[in-house]
Amino acid sequence: MKNLSEAEVKLRIAKRVAEMLPDGGFVNLGVGIPTLAVDYLPAGKRLYIQTENGMLGVGPKPRSEAEIIPNLINASRTPITETPGCCYFDSATSFAMIRSGRMDATVIGAIQVNERGDLANWALPGKGVLGLGGAMDLVVGVKEVIVATSHTAKNGKHKLVKSCTVPLTGIGVVNTLVTEYAVFKFKDGKMFLTEHTSDITLDEMQAMTSAHYELAEKIQIREV
Repeated sequence: MKNLSEAEVKLRIAKRVAEMLPDGGFVNLGVGIPTLAVDYLPAGKRLYIQTENGMLGVGPKPRSEAEIIPNLINASRTPITETPGCCYFDSATSFAMIRSGRMDATVIGAIQVNERGDLANWALPGKGVLGLGGAMDLVVGVKEVIVATSHTAKNGKHKLVKSCTVPLTGIGVVNTLVTEYAVFKFKDGKMFLTEHTSDITLDEMQAMTSAHYELAEKIQIREV
């Protein structure tokens, strides 16, 4: 298995997520790695990207400092651009979109995901906590929840676990999980490996995953 830099991990995940987002869909991108996906959308794919701080029609990051507008930022507080027809609104309208089921998907980060699709993504013991924020609305209000996260934490601890040990964001809410090495799907409370990269073996995958998962009938191997 190839050891990847932090930048390589983020790039792999963002590119894979960008490929699976629904063409023509309304999609919310959460803080961190998820916000990078808009920079890697395949040519011709049209999406309406929403950021919960009040914009529909998020474009990729500015190509130069000259294009940066200080007040034009996403949920990660990083500069973004506009797409034709974009619009702005207050927080109440933003969450009305989310809570009413109008968003096709959200891409969200994770601290832990367990084998039943429970998600924990907002609090770590001993760390400062700002609050759960909009994550709890997103995971129950959208049609599909895609988790985008590194396979393990920076200290090597497993993030794909049998049971979450930190506060939960939602129970059984994850539909798809994307890491730098794999794609997992969740159905009927079970976790299935549907894809892995060519630079990792199934044994290596098992060694870095505490969660129990089953192999899909047909597993795609992604060349990297």
